[in-house]
Amino acid sequence: MKSGMFITFEGPEGAGKSTIINMAAQRIENTLLTREPGGIDIAEQIRRVILDRDNTAMDPRTEALLYAAARRQHLIERVSPALKEGKIVLCDRFVDSSLAYQGHARGLGIEEVWTINKFAIEQMMPDLTIYYDIEPQIGLQRINNNKGREINRLDLEDLEFHQKVREGYHILLDRFPNRMVKIDASRTIEKVLEETIEIVEKKLSEK
Repeated sequence: MKSGMFITFEGPEGAGKSTIINMAAQRIENTLLTREPGGIDIAEQIRRVILDRDNTAMDPRTEALLYAAARRQHLIERVSPALKEGKIVLCDRFVDSSLAYQGHARGLGIEEVWTINKFAIEQMMPDLTIYYDIEPQIGLQRINNNKGREINRLDLEDLEFHQKVREGYHILLDRFPNRMVKIDASRTIEKVLEETIEIVEKKLSEK
């Protein structure tokens, strides 16, 4: 049984969630900050394979399975132990990314990808998921303007793909209204951060 709280952060490319989660971790006590795919050695190795710009021949089903494999190892090695210790786990991406990217945008089907991931995560779902919403054009422009950010394989996808990713997330918002909260990520980082902190603190107070 977990005694901590599992909070995940989601969004399309360029939404700024990785920046926000790092800033939020400095404001919230007793946190463990981690990411997907990655967070531990095995999952980081899988991450390098998935995001390598040379791996453009990767089949969508292979991609989905690799994400699920990295997720499983990360969950049992890092997330679950931290939750048992009572920590607040802040995770940059989780299962919703696979449902939006591979399930909807890649056309594999949300239900099909959900089945793969149910095997990987068993019953472990986030207590709260914060989704940062932004128009794909704006998000991709942010990436292009950020010279310090590495361009990965997913960044190279066309605009239509990223539009489908956002569409997929909106489907998930309707499907999981009690778990997912949407934030307008087109605003200043200060406003987005403050709303994030308010949402997290409210969830913590409910527990």
